[in-house]
Amino acid sequence: MAAKRLFWGIVDLIETSINSGKFPAGSRLPPERELAQRFNVSRPTIREAIIALEVRGRVEVKTSSGVYVLDSQKSGKASKKINAFEVTQARAVVEGEVAALAAAAITEEELDEMHQTLTDMEEGKNMQAADKDFHRIIADATRNEAMKSLVASLWELRASSKEIIEDYDSVCSKDNAKTIAEHRAIYNALKSRDASQSRTAMHEHFDRLINTLFEAEESRALEKIKKESSEKRDMYSIRRQA
Repeated sequence: MAAKRLFWGIVDLIETSINSGKFPAGSRLPPERELAQRFNVSRPTIREAIIALEVRGRVEVKTSSGVYVLDSQKSGKASKKINAFEVTQARAVVEGEVAALAAAAITEEELDEMHQTLTDMEEGKNMQAADKDFHRIIADATRNEAMKSLVASLWELRASSKEIIEDYDSVCSKDNAKTIAEHRAIYNALKSRDASQSRTAMHEHFDRLINTLFEAEESRALEKIKKESSEKRDMYSIRRQA
């Protein structure tokens, strides 16, 4: 949690520099090491910030060349707002088919890796990292670079805004037992090499997540209404007037 909050501060600082013209469109950002020293943070934190900036359409990462500032007026990506519901729906569609493909090609070694992530989840060892590894292994098992890239991009979108991060944080740790059970159902379907059941198990996992997101949103809306009602009650209270 603390690391996530930290990298968003770096995102804000770099965006401010871009908007002020200090890092104009077309220019290359300083190297990762230099940025880490400048902002007094670790290099992994800088990497997370660069990923978020890339998803927002503010920079482009060119392999073996560097990170370049994009013209946000031309890219159009920075103005697009993506929410947790859209990310989750996209993941359900893509990862459902990924699981179906993986069922035919997954190896025993990959199944062993998946089983270890389940053990880590059950023992409470960095749930988020274990969850990400679980889904990455399935994508790798498709032997399809496009599918692997799609899944990786969707995970980046999950960390592309404070709102999405907060929405996921509010539901992902809500019922770990159900989350683990759903992951185990996906694992069992893959182990059985059942493409149809693997797809269904993945869809059921994301269906519950979407419903939980809606419940969290409804709860927040209800709390807001209660607060506004309480404030009005206090405003018009006869005792307050006395």
